Amino acid sequence: MKVCVMGLIQSPLCEMLGIEYPVIQGGMAWIADAPLAAAVSNGGGLGLISAMNADADWLRQEIRKAKTMTDKPFGVNIMLMSPFVDDVARVVVEEGVRVITTGAGNPGKYMKLWQDAGICVLPVVASVALARLVVRSGAPAVIAEGSESGGHIGETTTMALVPQVADAVPVPVIAAGGIADGRGLAAALMLGASGVQMGTRFLVAKECTVHPNYKQKVLKARDIDTIATGKRLGHPVRSLKNAYSRDYFKKEYDSSVSDVDLEALGGGALYRAAKEGDEKNGCFLAGQVAGMVRQEQPAAEIIREVCDEAEQQLRGATQWVS
Repeated sequence: MKVCVMGLIQSPLCEMLGIEYPVIQGGMAWIADAPLAAAVSNGGGLGLISAMNADADWLRQEIRKAKTMTDKPFGVNIMLMSPFVDDVARVVVEEGVRVITTGAGNPGKYMKLWQDAGICVLPVVASVALARLVVRSGAPAVIAEGSESGGHIGETTTMALVPQVADAVPVPVIAAGGIADGRGLAAALMLGASGVQMGTRFLVAKECTVHPNYKQKVLKARDIDTIATGKRLGHPVRSLKNAYSRDYFKKEYDSSVSDVDLEALGGGALYRAAKEGDEKNGCFLAGQVAGMVRQEQPAAEIIREVCDEAEQQLRGATQWVS
């Protein structure tokens, strides 16, 4: 069986996804586009294009663009709450996408369509219950994402979630949330995962087209510089602290602010951060590991560095046993 091999590290994800290293790039809205996805895939990982709330025509163009930039497998992240999700679900089939990750819901409605097209569907899950549900629907692997991650988050941390999901389902588990280096990859493998998904680390990839102000905020972040907002509305997100996120957090606990007004406050905030670099009014989604990210690097270098570090960590693990 073909597996990922980096010294001691082996993972069945390589055969499943057609990649060299068990590293998946997160599907970050307004950030995960064709250039980043192609760079990650060319570097031996699995790059993703985020379908976010974009329409089918935009996604089709990005997929075709990525195909001109890499001959390696890449995927599409589909947000199931998107108003265009039905059209997007068909576009990935029509364009021959090989891998899909899904978020913000249960992909059961589309599983047969995608499976009949030979697409590998990797749902992002934040609970054991959802992991079991999507596996029963035919998912060949799941991405267990802990609350340390940037963007939409659940309640359970990666350290607690990954082993429970690994115990609950008979398919490979990819760990996500709070992973930015080889120590994180090594720890994920020890928790029962077969690989990792990283978002925040790839925000500062040289090929990432996010606004330079966004990259600088990540590079300057400390360990205490993220905040979770949106719990009142039932869909919390983690972002870097700034005037916008602090104001949102304050209004979230102000009974004079209606849910409608609070929802409106979030409109366009990520776009303002990712595309306009608005440091005051933008929402800069990032995980708690932002404080560990210290330099801009090519995507391929990031992948190799993470995997080399993980191998070193695993080789040194014998110091703890006699």
